[in-house]
Order: sequence, then C-alpha cells, then structure tokens
Amino acid sequence: MSEPSAQTADKESRSPAAQLLLGLRWGRLEEPLGFIKVLQWLFAIFAFGACGSFSAETGATVKCNAEPKEMTAITVQFGYPFRLYKVPFDMPVCDKDSTDKRILHLMGDFSAPAEFFVTLGVFSFLYTMAAIAVYLRFHSLYKENKRLPFADFCVTISFTFFWLVAFSAWGKGLSDVKGATRPSSLIAAMSVCQLKNAVCNAGATPSMGLANISVLFGFVNFILWAGNCWFVFKETPWHAQATNKESSAEQGAVDKQ
Repeated sequence: MSEPSAQTADKESRSPAAQLLLGLRWGRLEEPLGFIKVLQWLFAIFAFGACGSFSAETGATVKCNAEPKEMTAITVQFGYPFRLYKVPFDMPVCDKDSTDKRILHLMGDFSAPAEFFVTLGVFSFLYTMAAIAVYLRFHSLYKENKRLPFADFCVTISFTFFWLVAFSAWGKGLSDVKGATRPSSLIAAMSVCQLKNAVCNAGATPSMGLANISVLFGFVNFILWAGNCWFVFKETPWHAQATNKESSAEQGAVDKQ
C-alpha cells in the first residue's frame, strides 16, 4: 500500500510544467512531419534574425581644392528597415569663405520588402512553435480531429506562397539597396563632386554578407514549406480517401483475376 501512495504523492507534487514535459512524445520529431517543422522553426529564426539585425556603412572622401585643401571622410551608417531617405550625412561645401556643411540624405525606401520578410519570419517562427507543441503533446487530437490536419495543410500552402513572394521581393530590394549605398552612388549624390571645387574618391564599401545570407535563408524556408506540403497532405482526409479508393481498385482487380 505504501508504494502506490508514494507514487500518487510524487505525481501530485510535480509542477504543471514538469507534467507537460513528461507528456511530450519526443519520438515524433524523428518523423518527417515533426523533423521538418523543427527545421522550419530554426530557419525562420535565421531568416528574420539575419535581415532584422543587418547594418553596414558606406563612405567617400572629399578633398577641397580651395585652401586649406582639407580632406573630409564621410561615413554613412544604414540598416534595417532600409528607409535610406531618412539616413543623413554631411557634405562639405568647399567654399573658401565658409566652413559650413550641407546635410544630404541617401536615396530610396526599401522598407516594404524588408519588413514583410521579417514579419513573415516572425509569424513562421510562432506558428511552427505552436504546431510542434500540438504535434508532440496532443498528437492523438491531431489524428482524431480531421479539421486540424486540414487547417495545417491550408496554412502550410499559404506560408509556402508567402515565402516565395518574400524572398523574391527582398532579393530585388536588396539589389536596389546595394545600388543606392555603393560609394559611387554617394559621390553622384553630392553636388560638390560634380564641380571642380573638390576631388572625391570612394571610401568604405558596404559589407552585405549578412543581407545576402538572409535571402538564402528565405529561399531555404520556401523549400522547407513547399516540401512539407506533401507530409501535411498525407494527414488530411483527402489522402486517406484517395488511398482507400486505390486499395479498393486493386482489390477489385485481384478478385477478377
């Protein structure tokens, strides 16, 4: 009598979090549906993290021809969400009677594709985290309730389409960002460089490696969601009905023989 009572007391003493963890079936992660969801969760973090944390700098040097022929180094920092028209920098006037500087801004607004990309990554992260929890803890409910696999399939199709749009749009937007932030574009925007009052040269070239990787992560997310459509479809009643029809047809052919 003492052993059952001790086991009951031990179960009652466990916290709700501990009971929840004990109810998780980690073996589900070895199945394609669970394993791909984990990959979706990880690469969603990589995608929005790489894009949302990106920052770089570009620059140029301006050497005035007028006395005292000072050289000014211009450094411009930019990053997510890439509203470049709000990024200021100082341009020397190169007037011997004045030491004032004129405030200019970078050109372009590429926030729409970048913010859509990051937002989609965040929503993908949240959805896959919830889906993994349901799949591990309430897998019987996932099997019994036919609406859950159907809803999961519809959401998977939607995310596949959105990732295709997101990484394509952000890839184009990133190409435009590179064009707008290269030192030659910075020099072309400064009127003092178009006159004979100064000599302008390229400065720091932006390092766009992390931004390039974010586009790659977006493509990987698209591949993962597209590939997962088949495994989610296999859980829906549609696949079961198609399988039953094929089995019935094969059985009928065997009976005729």
